[in-house]
Amino acid sequence: MAEIRTLKGWITPYQQLVNRLEDSAGLVELLAAEPDASLETELEQEIARADREIERFQLQTMLQGADDGRDALLTIHPGAGGTESQDWAEMLMRMYVRWAERKGFTVSILDLMAGEEAGIKSVTIEIKGQYAYGFLKAEKGVHRLVRISPFDSQARRHTSFASVFVYPDIDDTIEIDLRDEDIKMDVFRASGAGGQHVNKTSSAVRLTHIPTGTVVSCQQERSQFKNKDTAMKMLRAALYQLKVEEQEAASALVEATKTDNSWGNQIRSYVFQPYTMVNDHRTELKISDVQKVMDGDLDAFIEAYLKRFGAKAA
Repeated sequence: MAEIRTLKGWITPYQQLVNRLEDSAGLVELLAAEPDASLETELEQEIARADREIERFQLQTMLQGADDGRDALLTIHPGAGGTESQDWAEMLMRMYVRWAERKGFTVSILDLMAGEEAGIKSVTIEIKGQYAYGFLKAEKGVHRLVRISPFDSQARRHTSFASVFVYPDIDDTIEIDLRDEDIKMDVFRASGAGGQHVNKTSSAVRLTHIPTGTVVSCQQERSQFKNKDTAMKMLRAALYQLKVEEQEAASALVEATKTDNSWGNQIRSYVFQPYTMVNDHRTELKISDVQKVMDGDLDAFIEAYLKRFGAKAA
């Protein structure tokens, strides 16, 4: 069924594009036989729509990685800086949720650890939709914020960092060797909203993969068993991505997407003061409307990344 959906995802937009071009050709023939102002307007509109569809289809051709069509698991961790960085991590969380909602994707918060004063210490978000991972792989890396801190009584400008990791949400058809003796499970009380039941019972689950040190946790459900199942899915996805990255490193396929080490691997800067600018350091795309970007308008950055790196993107 997954393969059928993937094939339809290629055939349907292609056929729609062919039909639109044929309609446009028909309008050209009519205008050649008898000029008409209303038909000219209709033809211009058809050409504009065709241009947009061609651009979307072109973008889709850049999403041919083995995992590009899958759902995505996105995690955010603040860098050093305490409350300021934790607030920045929460702002990024909101940005990605808004982006996913714009796309019509389904969003679920699998694990969220709130900060003591403000912001978040970590979050894992499941984003379901066609090519969710293919798009979001463009967001992997360190994101830098420059602004006047609302937490600084002297109104000084602060620089904060947060890291974003994205994994393909793999299914049972992909084999990942998970042995019970390699997994340590801890249970704890869920934090945040959820009612008395969530806060009084040890329903949240943390899994540690001992050989790799990979840690995942889930506190979305009231049931410890459901949280364990979700955490296992998250662990499998993380280990799968780790395996993919090891293979790519071995074959030197990641060289084209490495960022400048002098910038600490940051991929993008968001400047709120003294001017407003979002600058992607990999593609050099700059957008001055920072608030629009923070409201989830990320498509320009994602498209620029895919057009530059295309199928080479990890």
